[in-house]
Amino acid sequence: MSTVEDNIEQLQMKVAFQEDTIESLNQALIEQQKQIDDLQFNFKKLVAKVSAIEPSNMASEKEEMPPPHY
Repeated sequence: MSTVEDNIEQLQMKVAFQEDTIESLNQALIEQQKQIDDLQFNFKKLVAKVSAIEPSNMASEKEEMPPPHY
């Protein structure tokens, strides 16, 4: 009967370890999702800032005169 009790105890220890591992992974996932959300927010702000910058004084390709050797 001792072997059965030992097996049950080992299984309980494994389950406890797995629960701890799952909780650790869950916390890491939560932190990574927060980082992704922050990066997406900052990226959107950056895109908005870049879009708001006035265009440069350089002519566009269509307005550019071809070189004299053409």
